[in-house]
Amino acid sequence: MPSAESPLPVVNLFTDGGCSGNPGPGGWAFILQHPESGKEIEHAGAEQLTTNNRMELLAVIRGLEALKKRSQVELFTDSEYVRQGLMQWMAKWKANGWKRKVDSRGKLGEVKNLELWQRLDELIAAHRLNFHRVAGHSGHPENDRCDELAVAAYQKFLGR
Repeated sequence: MPSAESPLPVVNLFTDGGCSGNPGPGGWAFILQHPESGKEIEHAGAEQLTTNNRMELLAVIRGLEALKKRSQVELFTDSEYVRQGLMQWMAKWKANGWKRKVDSRGKLGEVKNLELWQRLDELIAAHRLNFHRVAGHSGHPENDRCDELAVAAYQKFLGR
C-alpha cells in the first residue's frame, strides 16, 4: 500500500531589499513566519556597494537558507525583478545554459547576478514555492517592516 506524502509545513517568507543609490550601499531583510506555531524570525544584512536587484535576491536567498526542512513557502515580495525572474526568465536562462537573449536576433549574453539566481534555483528546488507580489510602501505590515530593516542595515555605511 503506497504511503501518502505527509503535508509540508507552511511558512510565510516576506522579503525586501533596497539601496541608497543604485549602485550604492544596500540592505536586505526577511521575515519568516510559521503560522501553525506562531513563531516568527526576522533578519537583515547590508553591503557597502551593491544594487537594488542584488539586495532583493539576497533577501529571498537568506530567507530560504534559514529554513531547516522542506516546506511549503509562501513568498511575499514587492520586487518585480524577483517575480519575473522566478515566473518567466529563470526557466529560459536554464534552457539556454544560464544565458539570456540580449538582442532581437537571439544573441545570448550573460545573466546579471548569475551566482545569486543559481543559488536561488538550488534553494527553491528544496521547497514548494508559491509567489505573492505585494505593492511596496502600501501599508503591508510585513513588507513595510522588511523595508525598515533593510534601510536600517545599510545606513551604517552612510555615516548617519
